[in-house]
Amino acid sequence: MTAQPLSSPDPDDPAEILKTLPEQWHEAFLAEYREALEAAHEVWRWKQLRDLLHLWRLRAAAYSTPGFDASVEEAWSARPEDLHPLPQRPTRR
Repeated sequence: MTAQPLSSPDPDDPAEILKTLPEQWHEAFLAEYREALEAAHEVWRWKQLRDLLHLWRLRAAAYSTPGFDASVEEAWSARPEDLHPLPQRPTRR
């Protein structure tokens, strides 16, 4: 029988985010994280820190996806005639 960790790591743990996040984004993440951490000393701002970590976890997943940079460049260089509008969503009643 092999040893198993008692629990899986929290995906919103800053260390886990840094593992996934490409290095070019580390400085931006750490700056925002430190600012939010300092602000979280005010109890009512704790949720903002959790939200920031969650957002950066999602960014880390996107930024580390192969081809992400090329997709961003393609989107930024798109001409209006290359874009297709999304179909109308039905309204809820």
